[in-house]
Amino acid sequence: MKDRSFESAIEDYKYGFLTNIESEKAPKGLNEDIIKLISSKKNEPKWMLEKRLIAFKHYKTLKEPNWGYVNYPKIDYQDIHYYSEPKQKKSLNDLSEVDPKLLETY
Repeated sequence: MKDRSFESAIEDYKYGFLTNIESEKAPKGLNEDIIKLISSKKNEPKWMLEKRLIAFKHYKTLKEPNWGYVNYPKIDYQDIHYYSEPKQKKSLNDLSEVDPKLLETY
């Protein structure tokens, strides 16, 4: 198998998933405050937040595996938005009122 960079593999994928619609995002990065923000946005019960915080504490102890024969650029996990949702607009009565860009995606 020919070695290829991650970037060249993405370039070759002509069915890439990208829809530019207005959205509200959590700040980049993952920490307890972001987890609490996401939990709040999702109206999760307190026990769920507690489980997520326990899982996050464990996650911080993990190291990324070193996979053999796989080369990809180091992932900066603090440069990711872990929560994003379309900006809230008025309630829609009909599918014809949905943003056409959003419909194209699905």
